[in-house]
Amino acid sequence: MQIKSFNHVVRTAIAVAVIALLSTSPVSVSLAKETAANAPSIAVGPQYDTTHVYIAPGDFDTFVNSFTDTFGGQPSKRGTFNVLPVPSSTEGQYVWTPVGTLSTFAFLTPIPYPFGQERTGYLVTDMDQAIKEARAAGAEVIVDKFKDPIGLDTVIQWPGGVKMQLYWHFTAPSYGTLETVPDNRIYLSRDTADVFVRDWLRFSHGKVVSDDHKADAGDIGRPGETYRRIRIESGFGKMQVNVTDGHLPYPFGLEVSGYEVKDLDATLVKATSHGAKVLVPRFGASDRSSAIVQFPGGYIAEIHAPKAH
Repeated sequence: MQIKSFNHVVRTAIAVAVIALLSTSPVSVSLAKETAANAPSIAVGPQYDTTHVYIAPGDFDTFVNSFTDTFGGQPSKRGTFNVLPVPSSTEGQYVWTPVGTLSTFAFLTPIPYPFGQERTGYLVTDMDQAIKEARAAGAEVIVDKFKDPIGLDTVIQWPGGVKMQLYWHFTAPSYGTLETVPDNRIYLSRDTADVFVRDWLRFSHGKVVSDDHKADAGDIGRPGETYRRIRIESGFGKMQVNVTDGHLPYPFGLEVSGYEVKDLDATLVKATSHGAKVLVPRFGASDRSSAIVQFPGGYIAEIHAPKAH
């Protein structure tokens, strides 16, 4: 992102933080691919897709500084807002980095249900159309559309309990592209995985990049075993669906996003030198090496680097 335009970006970007809170039997992944083909997408781009992070007010500066010192980038100005359709107050800040973006919230009042459970915020081209397509694809609208000063918001839920926010601006934002696109890491049971994948592909018009039924389970804390790992790409970015029996050692399943870096070891050194803890040390799978890190304030993230070929 050019420095010249960054000040404009962060001024607009705080608006993202203001609003960021704001069937059926299983079928095969191959059928889901066919369903998604050739349809227009209401996605805008992965640089507008933010991971939602909730932290205590006293941890705000430490967390944001640790995260940006690890990955680069820059936060917007912080403000205090009511970002919900009911009375509430939170400190909010948008954080842009080359490997992914965050909407960070430190609530000064109790958090009304179901806010705090949504994983991510996705910018859409048309809110009414997005809600219509989400419902048609199998999602439940758990927080109906509401208006804020700069746009509209809703929260939806997919099979398996996957919750996410959709948002739309009256004036379209313009942000630089990411150097690497993070994985939205979702853990599902065998009972709902195929339904979720089918429905998500129908909505996102994405594609299954890989569906490995014998992936090395060492990368979810169970070395010597295998599990099913589905990787999806769409206009909303990347998604990794981990299909498990739920027997997950801590902290697997608590990480929402996985960040791709060029040098994992160097990134871990940088993270720990800025207050983060390595919860799961580097593990080398067939295509990437990964680790799990906890940043100050409690945010847990996966970090990975592709293996050289």
